Amino acid sequence: MIRVLLADDQVLVRAGFRLLLESAGDIAVIGEAPNGGVAVALAREHRPDVVLMDLHMPDVDGVTATRLIARDPQLAATRVVVLTTFDDDETVFAALRAGASGFLVKDVEPAELLQAVRVVARGDALLSPGVTRAVISTFTEARGAASPAAPRPAAARPATPPARARAAPVSSCSARSRPRPTSAGR
Repeated sequence: MIRVLLADDQVLVRAGFRLLLESAGDIAVIGEAPNGGVAVALAREHRPDVVLMDLHMPDVDGVTATRLIARDPQLAATRVVVLTTFDDDETVFAALRAGASGFLVKDVEPAELLQAVRVVARGDALLSPGVTRAVISTFTEARGAASPAAPRPAAARPATPPARARAAPVSSCSARSRPRPTSAGR
């Protein structure tokens, strides 16, 4: 049974999530929090597998609560999935930097939310498709701007002696299988 804590300042939203999650049979809602401070306290008390965390809540916001949960050694097994109406880059990256294992926008389909809880509970990470595009775009832009002093990809690093010995037959085989230039190919 996957144990879930709900953190959202809107009672009706929490009630809807509770109904959906508990209809699954393998998920139990063990608590509800109207803000991030209560979410952290309930997480420490009940040690859920997953916290579904809204970001914009009164008193203690979801980013701060996510950070507190993710950095608490006693909650090392607890994963946070951010579930919010905001998917701008700043919000996404703040949540991920705080330690969120997942990020979903509240327009997600019910089956996708259930799957997200299961995926994150087993230790994997999950991002909604729009968020994934933003992360990939930011990553590729950052890689393109990387300085020459940036670490080279693992394949380009010099191999250790044992790895060189294992790699030699492959590279020599590759060299032999390459077509040689001919005068006709010029």
